[in-house]
Amino acid sequence: MSGGTSRERVLGRVRRALADVPRYERPHDHLVPRDYRLAHGTRTPAEAAALLAANLTDYRAVVHRTEAAGLPALVARLLGRRGARRVVVPPGLPDDCLAKELLAAAAVEVVGDSPALTARALDGVDSVVTGCALAIAETGTVVLDAGPGQGRRALTLVPDHHVCVVRVPDQVVDSVPQALARLAPHRPLTWISGPSATSDIELDRVEGVHGPRTLEVVLVEGSGPR
Repeated sequence: MSGGTSRERVLGRVRRALADVPRYERPHDHLVPRDYRLAHGTRTPAEAAALLAANLTDYRAVVHRTEAAGLPALVARLLGRRGARRVVVPPGLPDDCLAKELLAAAAVEVVGDSPALTARALDGVDSVVTGCALAIAETGTVVLDAGPGQGRRALTLVPDHHVCVVRVPDQVVDSVPQALARLAPHRPLTWISGPSATSDIELDRVEGVHGPRTLEVVLVEGSGPR
């Protein structure tokens, strides 16, 4: 079947389907029912966090859980275990994410983001630590919207190691529809499900091509800055 024939067949079906629609009618004249299911089942906050952790792990992210009081020491350990020497942080990252005295003792340099930090400069940074807008339990996805503590998109695409802090239960939703209801569509959204990965025609998986090779997600329970 030629391309032209296929096109005319499709357009013909569209015309027939719209034959009884008045020319003055517009799409917004009729509301479309949005009564579909918003989540697959009902979960407690603890169950949602457990599902999020399981799905993140399935996508080869490394998941850690801690109370708010243990967050700065945990982040310091993760950076030390990685051997990071230069770590970039976005403006607005809550103070409880980093224990600067621990990082200084380990000879880790904390680099604040700025316009002068180009993609080439970011490529020389070992790790990045950010917060997030929210996380989706059913898909194992972390969403960033460039808000305070998250930074511009390049911060989480260029460095090879990303530590992302998720506040539980405040930042955890069950499903994509619930996430969309909380996200602002005009903001630059980055949806992250595990480390960056791609496969060639032989299905050989390669990680780190389009973003961090290693994603570590810290689920923080208890009070603390949001």
